[in-house]
Amino acid sequence: MLNTVILMGRITAAPELKKTQSGISLVNFSIAVDRAYRSGSERQTDFINIVAWRQTADFICNYFKKGQMIAIEGSIQTRPYEDKNGNKRTAFEVVANNVSFCGDKRDSATADAGEVASFSNAGADDFTEFSGDDDLPF
Repeated sequence: MLNTVILMGRITAAPELKKTQSGISLVNFSIAVDRAYRSGSERQTDFINIVAWRQTADFICNYFKKGQMIAIEGSIQTRPYEDKNGNKRTAFEVVANNVSFCGDKRDSATADAGEVASFSNAGADDFTEFSGDDDLPF
């Protein structure tokens, strides 16, 4: 199974950092992503909800602002909820794993020249080192 999405769009509102009761960083925001509706017709805009956790949330809130272009790699998740009328609904959102600046230098004016321009929450623990070819299954 595969659940990977890569998006690039503009942040629609200033990201605001929140903390869970256990102190974990969280940010919810949306991005505007352009798409062609039909061949030759006007471009349409989709507004995609994004959620980021822990260090990724901290990075986004520290270095991104409203209107700035952002590239996001993550996965789609769904979660059920009830609306104000008691109807059962489903929310679709992208959980951001990796984020990067994109666009020209004006778009990323909040980042200093010496700072990292992207963030990935993939850690070194995600990889296993093999000592030789004898351990490989092929």
